[in-house]
Amino acid sequence: MATAINVQSSCSEAEWKARQRLAACYRIFAYLGWDEMIFNHITLKVPGEDDAFLINPYGLHFSEVTASTLVKIDIDGNTLDGSTYPVNKAGFTQHSLFHRELPDVHAIIHTHTTATMAVSSVEGGLQPINFYAAAIVPRLAYHKFEGITVHDDEGPRFLASLGKKRMMLLENHGPVVMGRTLEQAFLNHWVLQRACEIQMQTLAMGKPVMIGQEVIDKHMANLSQASIDPVQQGVPEFDAMVRLVDREDTSWRE
Repeated sequence: MATAINVQSSCSEAEWKARQRLAACYRIFAYLGWDEMIFNHITLKVPGEDDAFLINPYGLHFSEVTASTLVKIDIDGNTLDGSTYPVNKAGFTQHSLFHRELPDVHAIIHTHTTATMAVSSVEGGLQPINFYAAAIVPRLAYHKFEGITVHDDEGPRFLASLGKKRMMLLENHGPVVMGRTLEQAFLNHWVLQRACEIQMQTLAMGKPVMIGQEVIDKHMANLSQASIDPVQQGVPEFDAMVRLVDREDTSWRE
């Protein structure tokens, strides 16, 4: 197993803050049970460096990730911080594509939670049958399953499937959730996860009550009017989860 290096002294204050926020996010996902052994990825662009982003080291569980063990790589996969940890190619291939091609995307989350994978594996995907789904369905894209995401030639098809949306279900696979900030991406993933969990339970009970398009449109308009500064979207929710994580372990800060 590779050993962690102390990068705080060699990186900018902005990068160290980003490292800590991203490490906290990994711990939050572990706390919520959204981890998948040593697999899956949450990436974040390094502030002020458009061609560099942070990713989890391959081999560490989400609950083990710290600010220092995160790996800084460029969009070609080159390690920039001297880390001796490897990076999972399946994570790099997909995340580097979106970081390179979508300048508004600063954070990307890909998970294999049971609920989101289940919904991505049924015909029709996410249905407008609950409060959370009504806010997600109009913003959700879909991409046909082509196997493990390690092939660069799938990139154009990823982008075509995504279009102008910033959330996508990879059919038979799982979600890709993007955001202008890490906190925004976290909140969108949380809402998607809840929508999928509730759909699973609802369909197990019987025929669902569908929400009509007129109500969905009204719901989206109300959410838009009630939304806070986009820069602050997800921040209160994220910070609340950080406080919960800190009660158990603060080592992610190191």
